[in-house]
Formats: sequence, structure tokens, C-alpha cells
Amino acid sequence: MILTDDRAIERIALGMIERTLPKREWTHEAHLAAALWLLRMRPALAEPDEIRKLIIRYNEATGTPNTDEGGYHHSITLASMRGAAAHLAAYPPDAPLHMVLAALMAGPMGKSDWLLAHWHRGTLFDAVARREWVEPDCSPLPF
Repeated sequence: MILTDDRAIERIALGMIERTLPKREWTHEAHLAAALWLLRMRPALAEPDEIRKLIIRYNEATGTPNTDEGGYHHSITLASMRGAAAHLAAYPPDAPLHMVLAALMAGPMGKSDWLLAHWHRGTLFDAVARREWVEPDCSPLPF
């Protein structure tokens, strides 16, 4: 999926919030699109406790169990939100989100395995990192 206009990004974000977005559309790009939209349009929902609640509820609505092996992942979510926030801050407040997203997807965060440059796989996918923030153990996040 390539999100080429701001209405499509808003549809993804609102669909996640309202728990109506089809699970097949909750892609890596959709995660980052929703992060950018939340950071700009509903920053209170981008706070760590709020985004956790949103994603857990969305997962439950789409039949995705939130367990120690799958579903919501706190370290991945916070790293992605921090990266999206740093990226968004580099643009004027009125920059079209689809252009901001396209640039984000063209960089390291656009690859779904981007976090493995910062965490060992075993650390990142451990149940502890899924439940709470775990600092990177390979290299610091660049933001």
C-alpha cells in the first residue's frame, strides 16, 4: 500500500482509533502513517500510555491476541513513535503528511526490520521488551 494523499492517512489513523480498519491494511506503512497523523492531529493519543491502549484495543477488535509472543509491542511502538516524531519535527507544521510519510518510508524506518540495527533480535522480541520499554542493546536510536 502506498499512501499518496492526506485523506488516506487520516482514514488509516481513524480506522485504527475507531477499530474499523481491516487487519490486512495495518501494514508497516500504515503504522507509520497513523503515528504521523496522531503526532500532528491528536498528540494526546500519541503519548505512551494512550498509544498502548489504542493499539491493544485495535488488536483485540481485529482478533489479534496481545500476548508475550504477539500483538502489542511496547518497545517497537515507542521507538517508532519517537522516530516518527523526530522525522515530523524536521518539516513545517503544514507540510502534507503524505510527503512526510513518503520521505520516512524512503529512509531506514521504511524497512520493517529497521529496529534490528539497534537491538539484538533476542532482546527486541523478548516478552519484557513487548511489555515495557527496553533500551537498545546494539546501537542507540539516532533521535
